[in-house]
Amino acid sequence: MKKTKAPLILLIAVISGNIALAQNRVGDTSAVPNTLTKYEKKYGWKLLFDGKTSTGWRSPMKETFPEKGWKIENGTMTVDPQKKDVPSGGDIITEKQYKAFDLKFEFKTTPVANSGVKYFVYVDEKNGPLGLEYQVLDDKLHPDAKLGRNGDRKEGSLYDLIPAKKDSTLDKPIGEWNTGEIVVLPNNHVVHYLNGVKVLEYDRLSPEFKALIAISKYNHYQNFGILPQGYILLQDHGCVVSFRSIRIKELAP
Repeated sequence: MKKTKAPLILLIAVISGNIALAQNRVGDTSAVPNTLTKYEKKYGWKLLFDGKTSTGWRSPMKETFPEKGWKIENGTMTVDPQKKDVPSGGDIITEKQYKAFDLKFEFKTTPVANSGVKYFVYVDEKNGPLGLEYQVLDDKLHPDAKLGRNGDRKEGSLYDLIPAKKDSTLDKPIGEWNTGEIVVLPNNHVVHYLNGVKVLEYDRLSPEFKALIAISKYNHYQNFGILPQGYILLQDHGCVVSFRSIRIKELAP
């Protein structure tokens, strides 16, 4: 009987990192927000938000957390927009930069809300923080959902670049918690998940991705999306949006 090649194919998959990706998605969010499960602790997950303080976060252009514009209470970190005549808090970024990682987070929107979670962020002195964006949006009411190309500005999408493949039932109702996940493998293959479902994937350094950058709003920014490491950013877009249970596992080459 001729031997099957399936075990060899599986071995190659393991080496390529596909099994590692699957392992990182085992053991979902703890029932208690802003805590890690036993599995997550065992396999090197770290909390980026402790549920009580701004430790680990700062303004992109300063070394401190915004004095106004963000509210931390009841285990959430919430964009708290100021009045029109008062400066907003602005975006916040992690103190540390990351290369390959599995990032999980929960977010809750309000009607007509717009925000995002950005990664491979760098701070440009002229334009501020720039990076790839996991879109957080009220798809039904915010006008941005109808802009862009083929829905690439809807929730879960790689903003202005790649649309999330989903139907309307995947998004939780406004006011309920959604789960987002961004996986960047050491080979620069990137995957977005929304509420546990894969909605897009791409290769960050591929010619195809560079072509998408060239026809996007980011085409005049040097090194956009291709730097070897960067900050993680929570966006202040002037809308009330809450985050919690933000945690990360760095993936070794």
